[in-house]
Amino acid sequence: MSTYRKIHGRSIQAVTTDPTESVAEGQIWYNTTSDTFKSVVALESITAQGSLNTARYELAGAGSTTAGLVFGGQSTAITGATEEFNGSGFSNGGSLNQARQALGGAGTQTAGLGFGGYKTPGGSTNNSEEYDGSSWTAGNVIGTGRYRLMGIGIQTAALACAGKQGTGPSPGAVENTVEQYNGTSWTSGTNLSTARQAAGAAGTYTAGLICGGGATPTSPGGGTTNTGASEEWDGSSWTTGGTMPVTKRAFAGVNGLQTAAIMMGGAPNVTTVQTYDGTSWATSPVTLVTARHGGAGTMGQPGTTGLAIGGYDPGNTVASTEEYNKVANVITAAAWSSGGNLSTIGRYSGANAGTKNAALYAGGYSHPVPSPSYSNSTEEYNGSSWSSGGNLSNLGQGTGSAGLQTACWATGRTPNSSPTGPTVTTEEYDGSSWTAGGSLNTSQGGTSGCGTLTAGSYARGGQDHENYNGTAWTAATDSPSPARGGAKQAGTQTANIFFGGEIPGGTYINTTLEWDGSSWTTGGGMLINSAGYGGGIGTQTAAMQAQGYSPATSPNRMTQVSAYDGSSWSTRPSLSTGRSDGGNSSASPSTDAITFSGAVPPVTTATEEFTGETTALNVKTLTQS
Repeated sequence: MSTYRKIHGRSIQAVTTDPTESVAEGQIWYNTTSDTFKSVVALESITAQGSLNTARYELAGAGSTTAGLVFGGQSTAITGATEEFNGSGFSNGGSLNQARQALGGAGTQTAGLGFGGYKTPGGSTNNSEEYDGSSWTAGNVIGTGRYRLMGIGIQTAALACAGKQGTGPSPGAVENTVEQYNGTSWTSGTNLSTARQAAGAAGTYTAGLICGGGATPTSPGGGTTNTGASEEWDGSSWTTGGTMPVTKRAFAGVNGLQTAAIMMGGAPNVTTVQTYDGTSWATSPVTLVTARHGGAGTMGQPGTTGLAIGGYDPGNTVASTEEYNKVANVITAAAWSSGGNLSTIGRYSGANAGTKNAALYAGGYSHPVPSPSYSNSTEEYNGSSWSSGGNLSNLGQGTGSAGLQTACWATGRTPNSSPTGPTVTTEEYDGSSWTAGGSLNTSQGGTSGCGTLTAGSYARGGQDHENYNGTAWTAATDSPSPARGGAKQAGTQTANIFFGGEIPGGTYINTTLEWDGSSWTTGGGMLINSAGYGGGIGTQTAAMQAQGYSPATSPNRMTQVSAYDGSSWSTRPSLSTGRSDGGNSSASPSTDAITFSGAVPPVTTATEEFTGETTALNVKTLTQS
């Protein structure tokens, strides 16, 4: 009789606690504490990732789940917008030269290829473009202009398959045409057996897969019938593959290889996920959260992971992203959840500091009925609820602050006793009471601040910049022009960012400035073209903005959350409630934080808690049943 050791070449290990590090799927061990045999089993899951900056459908995708690329599509109008995915969220890339929807895509994030599609005016197009990681340049045209076509391969070895010709959604014949690209020119290839449009595609230039889609209508402009047929490409010819159990077109996400493919969603709208092993299709036990079609995914990578990006849910253009995984880990997606409400009335522009489980909010401007007023109250958060702390000596709003719940500073606020100008007063909090600290050298208000009680930085709206050592403030190099209000900081005294804000005249900007302890340099621009009055969390190379105001968004109080990696901003899961001018646990890491209070309007007492994505081994107890 065969034994586990004879089959796998190793004995069953006895342990007192289950391993937490990466363990190969199927490996078995004996837990002496629970007196059970255990193993790691692969698990299929769907988790949420950061949303697109521009919601759209009939967009194209390329790359991988850690370095993805999407471009084109239909938003409020046909767009050429390009976005790059870093495994968590999206940042903006260079736009296509020709805005279009329903185009084909192939390649990687730094070597992408887009071709064909539908433009207005003019209908189907034969243009192709190449992406180098920052900008698009024109390539040679495909032989037959068409849209709702499929792409396979990389920038220098790609296939353009099937699609539809015409000047509108109805006219034009469905194609079975295939063209091949060598990085320079397109040539005719071997046609598919079944003409189709808006099908799924996966694989490589020499091992491709086409599946599903809308089959040939009975006449040009006639109705479209979905097909479940698959065809496999070996580099020279197409052969019949397995039939899909759920026949759809315009999938929400197409991913994988010829022998390990994932097709998600589809029209008419479903949440179904279907997987292919190179021989047959199966319906996954997991489903998308949002039924959708016309989204984008990733292509040339193993079919154990994939994305459904954007798309159309009847009545709504979708911005959300969902990720499929079949791995030996349980993945819990990053998300915001409700925390405890402030115990007093909501307020904004107060001092905020601390961490997720030990945060502080003090002062600010409240809106009680019948009249608003300044506040000097302090509240402390313990990870679940707020309680009262010691009051500030001065009432006021527009307060700069930084540090921990038990060791922080607050300065620069405008008190109600002198509403025409800010104070230079600084106060320090020790966890129970506020005491006087060193005074600012320049009287100027602002709500930024970062660092600690003994090593703080305060970059104010009027460009003035000062550092605090726990006793006194000293002047540092002023931030570059223009002056701005409502900008925020994140990081330490010697390595921080200063971002967003409103410049004189009411214009909002998206500039990010980086401070290295001696000088300022320009960093990556924020995702929203104009934003301010938000909040800074984390470090210079791992920061997050939660809350904010922008005239470019609807509603103006932003739900969008974004993160900075030291060079560029990308999206993160959104807040439930859009707000600005509230507080954040500024000393938290960007993966474990809270945001609270703020103007909605009028104001809110709500707290939202953020937890980053986590993974854990999917350990199962072995039984005889």
